[in-house]
Amino acid sequence: MSGEAVNPDALSDQEVQFESALRPSTLDEFIGQHKVRRQLKLLLDAASLDNRTPDHILLSGPPGLGKTTLAMIVAEESRQPLRMSSGPAIQHAGDLASVLSSLTPGEVLFIDEIHRMARPAEEMLYLAMEDFRIDIMVGKGPGATTLPLELAPFTLVGATTRSGLLPNPLRDRFGFTAHLEYYDTGELVDVVKRSAGVLGVTLTADALEEIAKRSRGTPRIANRLLRRVRDYQKVHGGNSPIDDAKAALDLYDVDEWGLDRLDRQVLDILLTRFGGGPVGLGTLSVSVGEEAETIEAVVEPFLVRQGFIVRTPRGRVATSLAWRHLGREAPILDDL
Repeated sequence: MSGEAVNPDALSDQEVQFESALRPSTLDEFIGQHKVRRQLKLLLDAASLDNRTPDHILLSGPPGLGKTTLAMIVAEESRQPLRMSSGPAIQHAGDLASVLSSLTPGEVLFIDEIHRMARPAEEMLYLAMEDFRIDIMVGKGPGATTLPLELAPFTLVGATTRSGLLPNPLRDRFGFTAHLEYYDTGELVDVVKRSAGVLGVTLTADALEEIAKRSRGTPRIANRLLRRVRDYQKVHGGNSPIDDAKAALDLYDVDEWGLDRLDRQVLDILLTRFGGGPVGLGTLSVSVGEEAETIEAVVEPFLVRQGFIVRTPRGRVATSLAWRHLGREAPILDDL
């Protein structure tokens, strides 16, 4: 079947099945984030010994590092069911009240992108987290009354990529806050090796490392690149695993630094149209033809972390590394 004939909905289902198959189910199986894993294990073990519900947990960090997986593991190791929701889906206090009132004792509630909840729902959550109670408004106008509703004890696991947007009263009600860090190449090699074993993909050590170093420090990306390499091996296989890996990643425009088409387009325009900068985010996004939020949240953090650009009070500036990577000569006094 050609790529053009694939049903997008079916492809989405395949992606979900792929991700689910690779998710570890215990803290011992989870690779990387060693300190966070130890902290979570202590929290869960202490709650188990005291026969109580674990404290509320806030997981922050960039996308793709395992926040949803850790929430699933918290539920699994607590031997409790998991209820999943997201901030954008909770836009009214009534939405949250419906979820909270239906929780069973000890249930784990996972709210992804918790910083995007509506303010009325956030304020209701304060009381629910602290006292396991919510106040329901009955009626309207002068005759309206408030009825307290007791909730079953539960553990809230919130996930956010922008913890700075959480109001302090909400952040303070979490008993444990963890920040997930980007993975190094060695840890990603372990991730890809484990995933390759689950999928039955044969890769040599150098092929594993090739995928890992192009994965932007992110397990989710590493698993997606592994899937592309697996597809390439099925269709064009026959060469060595390292050659297949390089060919597959080059075909999908992922270079040896992990830069994709959009990353290189941003750098190219920054160099050719603006002489390396400085240039403002708005101007850069218009020139690239992408939303400013995409540039700021997806492209820029990686380019800054890898040393291709720097942010200055006047705007974004390309470093000498960016000029070299695109095979161009940097102007004198380029770096700031």
